[in-house]
Amino acid sequence: MRSYSPDLTPPWKRPSAVPEVSAEVDLVVEEVGTGFCGAVIRTEKTAQGPTVTLEDRFGKRRVFPMEPRGFLLEGKVVTLVRPSAAVPARPARTASGSIAVPGARARVARAGRIYVEGRHDAELVEKVWGDDLRIEGVVVEYLEGIDDLPAIVADFAPGPDARLGVLVDHLVPGSKESRLAAAVTGEHVLVVGHPYIDVWEAVKPSSLGIEAWPRVPRGQDWKTGVCRALGWPENTGAAWQHILSRVRSYKDLEPELLGRVEELIDFVTDSGEA
Repeated sequence: MRSYSPDLTPPWKRPSAVPEVSAEVDLVVEEVGTGFCGAVIRTEKTAQGPTVTLEDRFGKRRVFPMEPRGFLLEGKVVTLVRPSAAVPARPARTASGSIAVPGARARVARAGRIYVEGRHDAELVEKVWGDDLRIEGVVVEYLEGIDDLPAIVADFAPGPDARLGVLVDHLVPGSKESRLAAAVTGEHVLVVGHPYIDVWEAVKPSSLGIEAWPRVPRGQDWKTGVCRALGWPENTGAAWQHILSRVRSYKDLEPELLGRVEELIDFVTDSGEA
């Protein structure tokens, strides 16, 4: 039978438990041995053990080993430990708002297609609806100009298994775009559009940190006029990349564009067999 030997060390001499604290960036601590006080800049794993880099209020940085009971936090002794690696959560939804399907493979491309008016339109559709389009097997191409639409439709030869959807800028009654759309629309061709002069305007001004899209006088190139009015360099390619970078999901787009793209995807993926 094992005998029991009580610990007769007085309570005030017994080492107290020291809490472990994650060395998160910006956590302010004091190193016990030197009294150096600063904010955590980073932690690293080295051959000698983990280290932490602190920066004081003057910008001076020092590296310390993360030894047990080596730091003071709000006057209390703590042991710093490296933050555990956060496992990034998969988004529950795609940029378009659809339920995400982790690990889903792209479907073999359908015969049907969606055409948009220009490269900027195609890039915007890809950024927001790209995941959905790959799952559905829908390819997006862009026109070099709306004037080419009748010839493109004729060459495509749409049919029940090869539907064609077209997204047009500035599709308003009485416009050239509306006349061309009416000329090619049929059972297997759907032409829809938004009211904006260019797809740039379909991005919400609030997403770009501006109050509204500027009005550009007739006779001026609209994109160049926008750059001038907003004080941007007159480089429309660079301006578009800036605009596109501020689009993270469907929430950054106007509903007049959202509804039309969703309509085209539904049209092209519906074989008409139901």
